[in-house]
Amino acid sequence: MNIIVLNGRGHQSRTLRLPRFLPVMLLGCLVVLPALVGVGAYYAMYHWGDPVLDQRMTARWQGQLDEQREVLGHLHERTDEELRALTIRLAEMQARLVRLDALGERLVDVAGIPSDEFDFSAPMAIGGPELPDDRSIAYTAPSFTDALNDLSLTLDRREQQLSILERLMDNRRIASKTELSGRPIRRGWLSSRFGQRTDPFSGRLSMHRGVDFAAKEGSDVIATGAGVVTFAGTRWGYGNLVEINHGNGLATRYAHMKEILVEAGDIVRAGDVIALVGTTGRSTGPHVHYEVLRNGRQVDPTPYVARARQ
Repeated sequence: MNIIVLNGRGHQSRTLRLPRFLPVMLLGCLVVLPALVGVGAYYAMYHWGDPVLDQRMTARWQGQLDEQREVLGHLHERTDEELRALTIRLAEMQARLVRLDALGERLVDVAGIPSDEFDFSAPMAIGGPELPDDRSIAYTAPSFTDALNDLSLTLDRREQQLSILERLMDNRRIASKTELSGRPIRRGWLSSRFGQRTDPFSGRLSMHRGVDFAAKEGSDVIATGAGVVTFAGTRWGYGNLVEINHGNGLATRYAHMKEILVEAGDIVRAGDVIALVGTTGRSTGPHVHYEVLRNGRQVDPTPYVARARQ
């Protein structure tokens, strides 16, 4: 193989003689050698290196599978714990609902509401017309835990409302029991009214700030309303005196007692025996001097006496 080299001007030339096997060598370097290297690498990878690579990959895959099984096991355990917790929570909420129903039925009984008017055992009556599709609001189902939380908050509010209602009704019932009504004796008669009268000792016109009930000496004197005994002892003019505070600015006095059966600080109910009829103090005979005080001032007891005790 000859290579002719010309100079820039084209007047002189030079011939180079190359060996005949040089093209073959170049072809071998450019084509055959890379092919041989590739074949050798392929042979080494898939014949010599197969066992090693397969073992490593198998071990790695096995490790990944074991990790996934462990994660799944933890997920199963966590799911079971959450389900148990939700089951316990549902049981607690059901118990609270039972208590709320019992409380509601009790309030209905206390309030005297007819059973056919308000029945806790009956399902709630709800309804309404269905809106067209274009006006209806798309419904999205809440998650289970969110629904439980909302129900728990609703139960808390219901319990608070029912407790407040119960306290209000108890206060109203207590207030009704503390109302004054009736006479301070079981048997006897009205011997002197409230207002101006002739004083039996001086003979002058004076103000009588209570009513007198004549009764048999030693008979029972009863409280005309529930309250707290604030005074039980002797006071000038009254003789043996019992004073009861009924709240809301109301108080009663029972005077001229033969014997006092209560002490200061005692809690009494309407109809309880608090003393025995006597004639101590400024008295002309066995009777009970009965006073009603509103905000510390004596008022006519007649309207209270006229009330029928329940």
